[in-house]
Amino acid sequence: MTDSPAAVEQADVVVVGARCAGSATAATLARAGRRVVVLDSARFPSDTLSTHLLWPAAVAELSRLGALDAVSELGAPALTHAFAAGSGYTIATPFPEVGGIDYTLCVRRTGLDHALVRTATDAGAEVRQRCRVTELVWDGARCIGVHYTGPEERTVELRAALVVGADGRRSTVARLAGVETPYEADPSGRDCYFAYWRDNSTEWRSTAAQWRVGADLGTAFPCDDGLLLCLVQPPAAPGRLRPGDAERRYAAALDRIPPLRERLRGCERVGRVRSATGIVSYFRRSSGPGWALPGDSGHFKDPVTAQGIRDALHYGRLLAEEVAPVLDDPVRLDHTVAAWEQRRVRECREIYHWTNRLARGTAMSPLEVELYRAATTDPDLAAVTTGIFSRTRRPAELYTPARMARLTAGALWRHRRAPGPVFRDIAHEAASTAREFRTSRTTLRGAPPVTGISTV
Repeated sequence: MTDSPAAVEQADVVVVGARCAGSATAATLARAGRRVVVLDSARFPSDTLSTHLLWPAAVAELSRLGALDAVSELGAPALTHAFAAGSGYTIATPFPEVGGIDYTLCVRRTGLDHALVRTATDAGAEVRQRCRVTELVWDGARCIGVHYTGPEERTVELRAALVVGADGRRSTVARLAGVETPYEADPSGRDCYFAYWRDNSTEWRSTAAQWRVGADLGTAFPCDDGLLLCLVQPPAAPGRLRPGDAERRYAAALDRIPPLRERLRGCERVGRVRSATGIVSYFRRSSGPGWALPGDSGHFKDPVTAQGIRDALHYGRLLAEEVAPVLDDPVRLDHTVAAWEQRRVRECREIYHWTNRLARGTAMSPLEVELYRAATTDPDLAAVTTGIFSRTRRPAELYTPARMARLTAGALWRHRRAPGPVFRDIAHEAASTAREFRTSRTTLRGAPPVTGISTV
């Protein structure tokens, strides 16, 4: 327990966490005329461990939020083309348009998050930095506020109709609400290592590129300040990282992806290798009486598909739009946050399964190779593939019965002398599809009931 609060304050909404989901929620609520107080333990500008590719749908969210001009001023180039190569085949497409945006951005989190915090402040939200939440305040089963300590180390009680936990995968709000353990989780088959390089290429500065060689996956995304984000996702290694492991594994993965090494030719690395291991994609219970969890605090997908920032901005904004008119009515508020959570589950479960497939950490299967081969000469198939990442197309559009029949026939023809791997791949994909269907119809029907709650 913390000391008794030295002060009690009142707001309409408390947002814990000022980064993507938190700023999107706060700015939207403030523009709706609500008093919003945002608490964050960091002092901005502040970095955070994160990959940071923004597909057109995420850039469109920045535009809706009124933050795009500030983010564009950071100088990241507009990435107008997608490039994906594997097993000797290449898929190259322009990006689809979303909300008038037809390009991708890669913006380092220090500048991106600071621009979002300024956007929330300009909208009328009060952002309090270097403030750490220590407790939730409860009235029975309803959350009615938080206790937090600021730079002066005194405890403040801040009461509100809604507490929004936008505080990431290690969410304090999720832990204090008793929902830290996910109700659906899928460990990744990949680790993630990335570093920045001073980019020496002019030819590739407008292209977001990915290569798959064997079981390794590597990407190169031009970003702000003339830099390049180079990320590799090799198969997950057992055990915890020891000193020097990240550097060694990063260099080894680059050596196993010769075309990525060639992309880096003439580039100079800037700073250390950063790592994320033990990655788990999940859904947590994300709403209850008086609280909600947008962003990674409630739902997280492996970085292999780079969906996190878009979803944080999108569902933070939607939460704010939906609760703003009903904050003064607890019954309607509870119904609204529950419906918001169920909407996110419904809309994200398909891309969640798709992401988990790409995160297996295995070499390309015969059907994947056939997909790449077909997409090199089929513009519509290539557009569907790029559109899935941009959330303008669904994975189900890629694997229609007719298309799967063509891919299977092509793979069998190319492996006609030894078709065993193709049949094993077909059986594996059928089992995966059945498992995903069961998960979507059971665990991911919507939010499960709360099984436990912390009170003070």
